[in-house]
Amino acid sequence: MDVKKILAACDHTLLSRTASLEDIKRLIDEGIEYSVASVCIPPCYVKAASEYSAGRLAVCTVIGFPNGYSTSGVKAAEAFQAVLDGADEIDMVINVAALKSGDSEGVLREINAVKAAVGDKILKVIVETCLLTQEEKIEACRVVSASDADFIKTSTGFSTGGATKEDIALFARYMTGGKRIKAAGGIASLADAEDFLRLGASRLGTSRIVKLARAESATEGY
Repeated sequence: MDVKKILAACDHTLLSRTASLEDIKRLIDEGIEYSVASVCIPPCYVKAASEYSAGRLAVCTVIGFPNGYSTSGVKAAEAFQAVLDGADEIDMVINVAALKSGDSEGVLREINAVKAAVGDKILKVIVETCLLTQEEKIEACRVVSASDADFIKTSTGFSTGGATKEDIALFARYMTGGKRIKAAGGIASLADAEDFLRLGASRLGTSRIVKLARAESATEGY
């Protein structure tokens, strides 16, 4: 698969607690240079990032991150503020405990409340697959498929594991309603990225692919 096609599917990500504004600007510069889908950054930097990117690159941020147990009202307010600050895409974390407790309808209502807050902006729903059983993953697919969100996303990258090929294959099997799939967490190589895209993901959340593409371009030409 062409490296440019892989890069075009990447949400170039920096969510470190110690990331500085200069780090975020450098991330944006890299994202523009390599024509990625977006940069995914902490909410506190969205306004500055939107001003700095000046429409040259989509800005994505995270809501209820990384644990997902903020109240629905807080998540909706956080998402609304992110959009006001200039976010183009929102990645929200579900209340994993609610899903595991059988409150699927509560999870669905929360997703739709956040989508209502962001309007026509893209909403991706992080279900944290590493914390779910196989049956819970299938239920998460059902809930997100029934929601107003645009994507299901595997992972925050801040829990016990990230995306697996098995989970992307499962999502591709059970997601309906035209919802798309984002693999995130632990994508360590261009071969991994290619596998995830072939299995059905259309977005990749990663901090590594741009670095790998740069290294490859140094030897083969980009």
